[in-house]
Amino acid sequence: MSDKKTVAVADHYNAVVDDYHLNYDDDAHKTLPHYPANYFRLKMLKREVKKLGATSMYETGLGEGTPLAHMANMGLRVAGSDIAQNMVAAAKANFSRRGLDPDVVQIGNIDDPASYANQLEGGLFDAMMASGVLPHVADDQQALRNMRAIVRPGGSVFIEFRNKMFSLFTLNRFTKEFFLDELLPGVSAPIRDAVAQELDQRLATNLPPLRDKNEGGDGPGYDLIQANYHNPLELLEQFEKLGFSNMKIHWYHFHPAPPMLENAIGPAFREAAMQMEFDSSWRGMFLCSAGVVQAVRS
Repeated sequence: MSDKKTVAVADHYNAVVDDYHLNYDDDAHKTLPHYPANYFRLKMLKREVKKLGATSMYETGLGEGTPLAHMANMGLRVAGSDIAQNMVAAAKANFSRRGLDPDVVQIGNIDDPASYANQLEGGLFDAMMASGVLPHVADDQQALRNMRAIVRPGGSVFIEFRNKMFSLFTLNRFTKEFFLDELLPGVSAPIRDAVAQELDQRLATNLPPLRDKNEGGDGPGYDLIQANYHNPLELLEQFEKLGFSNMKIHWYHFHPAPPMLENAIGPAFREAAMQMEFDSSWRGMFLCSAGVVQAVRS
């Protein structure tokens, strides 16, 4: 990740730190202005980590620390890092409030192993998790190699990604981009132009609006920072080439209808979405905006 992009991503997360913990709150998540996707992701992670019987967990991109604190409360040895100074400060305060050691979290960048090397001196971890990290890195392969190196052989990783296939369901500008950039990159210009014109007639290509500001108005909005989508089929192939095995995807942030219909449908939209969470069928590949790859270091 270039210095310019690193600063932009850190600025975004530094600006949203104050209310970030509400994403995981058992009561507040029901009334957030945005969908509480992180809440359901954490429930899934806790469930899967418990199944593994892991005794240690590292988190890169730990945010304000709630997911990692939950892992510590499950009895795991934990450590974590983040590129956003305000998030690390909030994580330390979060750990202290819970009676946990705040010194296990620090500033660190997955693109720079030297920045968190001291946290590996006590040995590699049984598992590691990275939420909201892969979309922001400049080099997927190097970041995944660095994540793999944090866990012992036979250890597991849980790596979140933004789902590019979801674009086929959104019926907006992202659908048009998917058609032209992913499905038809090799066709001639006249054909692409014809397809583009037809899609303009059939899709809401003016949506969604650009998120250039955060909900609170401070800091750069999410759409102004590097935040890539990933094709889950290609991503699993990449994991395999990098020395992972037993890959599977846990889908979350379900949509019962294209997102542009949420306001028209009203509260029933969110209620239906919550009822769909943890559906393990193939539908998640198209109805979910995000997923977590679980894989084993071979």
